[in-house]
Amino acid sequence: MAVFFVGLVAQFVKPVGDALEGKAYLGGALLSLVGYVLYAEVQKLNAAHEGQRGATEGLHTEVQRLHSEVQRLSSMLRPQGGESVTPRNLEGYFADALDGEDETHIAALGFTGETVVVPLRLLLQGLARDPRRLVRIRILVPDFTRPIDVPGALTGDGKAVDSPGFRQKLLDQVTEYRDSLEGLSDRLKDRDRGEVLVEFRVMHMSPSLKLYFINDDQAFEGIYDKIELRRDRNSSEASASGEGSDDVRLLDLIGHDSLLTRWHRDDGPQARTMIQRRKELFDTYWAAARPLPGITGRPVPPQGAGRRA
Repeated sequence: MAVFFVGLVAQFVKPVGDALEGKAYLGGALLSLVGYVLYAEVQKLNAAHEGQRGATEGLHTEVQRLHSEVQRLSSMLRPQGGESVTPRNLEGYFADALDGEDETHIAALGFTGETVVVPLRLLLQGLARDPRRLVRIRILVPDFTRPIDVPGALTGDGKAVDSPGFRQKLLDQVTEYRDSLEGLSDRLKDRDRGEVLVEFRVMHMSPSLKLYFINDDQAFEGIYDKIELRRDRNSSEASASGEGSDDVRLLDLIGHDSLLTRWHRDDGPQARTMIQRRKELFDTYWAAARPLPGITGRPVPPQGAGRRA
């Protein structure tokens, strides 16, 4: 500013101009003014930038705080009890597990294993190449090599009896499920899609409880809550019961549309407790069970004892 005013005075006051011996003071003065103005604007821009950066950092901090608060509220609002699903929903949960993990463990306690095997066969066939993938499948079913009343037959006087012919059909079905999974396991390994370890075990019991597990994260439980009575003239119930075949009906259990309660470990302490208790029950049964007759595959190692640490 001093240079500007001196230059301006020197331009119009001749003595001053002569004293400074300059001939173009006005241009220099204007240049000095422009320089000052530019300097002032740069200072303003720097100040604005600092303010904006401070505001951005404050906004980022606030967003993080709000995100944490939303997660906390979501955790509080998440159902503390189990949610109801159907067996058909299991396919989606199986697919998510196979897609998101290198190692997946699926276990089930049921009637014939159909609810697990049928969707898994399709999902496994669609897996992408990944030689490191490991899928472990354990299925526990009733021992259909031994007499059992339920499933079985109902005589004319309403008494439950064993149905050898029906048991043989169920055993054939379970064996087919096991063999199909083992054959698929060999094909997947040959194509570098991973390794599938399959094991079926049997225990002398009537199927009443449905239990399914996906890793250590989820458990599904339900019951076989429907009974179907139907004729089966080709079976041997007549000789087993001592009555005419027209008086005997098969006593079958239906569970394809029964409701399941799904427990997820993120649903809170109650869910984690339920998962742990159901796994302890299944593992106790599994340890006491015996291999399905004629098994050809390798035993599935306990969870946590896979091929990779």
